[in-house]
Amino acid sequence: MNKNKNQVKLGSQGLIIPNIGLGCMGMTGFGDADMYGKSDEKEAIATIHRSLELGGNFLDTADLYGPFKNEQLIAKAIEGNRDEYSIATKFGWEIDEKEQVTWKINGKKDYVKKSVERSLKNLKTDYIDLYYMHRLDKNTPIEETVEAMSELVKEGKVGYIGLSEVSSETVKRAHAVHPITAVQSEYSLFERTVEEKGVIKTLNELGIGFVAYSPLGRGFLSGQIRTIDDLPENDFRRAIPRFQKQYFYKNIELVEAVEELAKEKNITSSQLALAWIISKGIVPIPGTKRRKYIEQNIEASKIVLSESELQKLENIVPLGTDTGAPYDEFSMGLLDY
Repeated sequence: MNKNKNQVKLGSQGLIIPNIGLGCMGMTGFGDADMYGKSDEKEAIATIHRSLELGGNFLDTADLYGPFKNEQLIAKAIEGNRDEYSIATKFGWEIDEKEQVTWKINGKKDYVKKSVERSLKNLKTDYIDLYYMHRLDKNTPIEETVEAMSELVKEGKVGYIGLSEVSSETVKRAHAVHPITAVQSEYSLFERTVEEKGVIKTLNELGIGFVAYSPLGRGFLSGQIRTIDDLPENDFRRAIPRFQKQYFYKNIELVEAVEELAKEKNITSSQLALAWIISKGIVPIPGTKRRKYIEQNIEASKIVLSESELQKLENIVPLGTDTGAPYDEFSMGLLDY
């Protein structure tokens, strides 16, 4: 398999990355739960290394994942080879001195400073390529948070700054304080809220890149989930509306239609879903912890879809299709839309 030579500029501030990244969240558990089935550290590290061999050096993590376990896993994987990787991590979910998540969002200046030092330590590095605010702290002006983040850039601890799950208004206010390089939100054939709300249009106007997490609809578009019982018992997806009965079987029908289209091109449904995102100039960061899937995902970054193929796909899952909320009620309330 050839190296992925498809490099793109993320935003307009100078960050260059591959046109597909690697979401690392599922490589570690969260507390007592596994995010997407059982974790295997050895295979996860091998997946990160295989990704680099194929030109996939853009890794996405957060202090929340674990908490801290995910950043620590990445530190092990990149040891001795740090400069070969572009690392994106996030802060904002408040984690206390006992390493417990308080389930509040904290964007205050002192917490930003504290968070970056903690992430630098856990990643065993002296700089973070892209530092995101994980969620908007609705009790702290975005200007205060971004001002603190901009100081990290001046100090050389952070290369570029980003936001996650934010509205057009928040993006504009933040960008006026310090140039934003990227916004990361959930985006897939199954989840297009940011498009419906005009956020992508705003990003294009301001020269800000867009990074799509859960680009496979939290695994639906991989075609590997056929019944609710295909999800492990402690899998967090069992708690979200998209995987409840009232949506589940309708979504399976959509997946089957996507699979038919993928067969015509002799590719997988995952590859088709990723190629559709890349065709829009968006960088997907599909999560995987297995080498087999990183190879398939990076191969998807080379697939070119014709206008008629793109149209057929859009007709299967038109903008506005209700596939069920991607989070439970509490988490939905933390999004800035």
